[in-house]
Amino acid sequence: MMGLGIVLALNHIYDNWTVAGAMSAVYVLSAAVVTPLYARLFDRLGQRRVGRVALGLQVVAMLSFAMGALLRIPIPALFVLAVLMGVTQFAFGALVRTRWAWALRGEKDDTLLNAAYAFESAIDETVFVLGPILAAFLATSVHPVSQLVVPALCALCGGTVFFSLKSTQPPVVVSTATVTDDGSGGAVTGGGNVRDGASGRRIGTRGHVRSALLYPGIGLLVAVFVAFNMSFSAFDVSMTAITKSMGLEKIVGLQLALFAVGSLFGALVFGSLKLKGSHWSHMVILLAILSAWYVGFRLSADNLVVLGVLEVFAGMFVAPAFATGNLLVKDIVPDESLTEGLSWLNTGNSVGVSLGSSVTGVVLDAYGTHAGMWIPFLATACSVPLAALAWMLARRRR
Repeated sequence: MMGLGIVLALNHIYDNWTVAGAMSAVYVLSAAVVTPLYARLFDRLGQRRVGRVALGLQVVAMLSFAMGALLRIPIPALFVLAVLMGVTQFAFGALVRTRWAWALRGEKDDTLLNAAYAFESAIDETVFVLGPILAAFLATSVHPVSQLVVPALCALCGGTVFFSLKSTQPPVVVSTATVTDDGSGGAVTGGGNVRDGASGRRIGTRGHVRSALLYPGIGLLVAVFVAFNMSFSAFDVSMTAITKSMGLEKIVGLQLALFAVGSLFGALVFGSLKLKGSHWSHMVILLAILSAWYVGFRLSADNLVVLGVLEVFAGMFVAPAFATGNLLVKDIVPDESLTEGLSWLNTGNSVGVSLGSSVTGVVLDAYGTHAGMWIPFLATACSVPLAALAWMLARRRR
């Protein structure tokens, strides 16, 4: 809700798409910078120990930004609050997917993990169905700032419940000879040995752990996700501008939700299949098909009914692409750095979202409300050769 909420609130207060898009971009980009740092802390110290502190700071920062917008403080000061709000964000999705990998560690192949990741993508898309609708309703029917407060309360409630779940928390892997609390009531004991906090069973050992970004393929995958995710924020901002120009701003949430509905269906179908070929080949095919669908978005921008139908069909390739990216990270990065590896995808997502919203805001102010609809196609089309290059390099390494 926050990305769309910032755009709706700031455009209403300052009547400027560039400021609204830039504010959203600053928030998301700030989060992108710190996401891998949080991930390394989660891997080293435990999800619960780090998460409870970070969650408290996150909620305070989100409410402070909402209060600043409500009081209409100067734009530079609001940008500072946006940065502070961003640097308190961490990747909940990476934490969840790390827990799935731990829970299914005994499986012989990725069939169940693929289903689990697709299921998580389906849950994500359900949130993306409900979030924009709720944000648009709050912005137009309650108060423009109200959709900045509700996400903070959601984060507080959901995060508190999540970090109370101790049984699924992966153990902490350390390389010291001291006894430390793993954040779930268990202990990690000396010489690099790791014990499960629930059962006391020895898990394994490790020495020096390098950054997940240094493993071959992760850098290119992050670049793919940067380009890929530019399309979503570009579509959100463009769709908001188009519905506002038609006098239909109240339905922007419903229009955006149709994209997520298609992605939800795609996740359920993808999770039930066992596809042939490599994960890289799946990624290239999914991105290429999605690029073709985006052309239809621009051609049907004046007909919201046709556009909605195209959104559903195009969305069916979105969640599978995200799930495939998570599986690629699981293939490349060792378990002790998995949260960090998955968080680098979130960083790519965040950088892409920030670039998409800021570029689209400038394009809308300069060229009109429909020009922004070309950006989703251009961004996703750029991700296809990057994914193809990564696929080629992966085959050469094998």
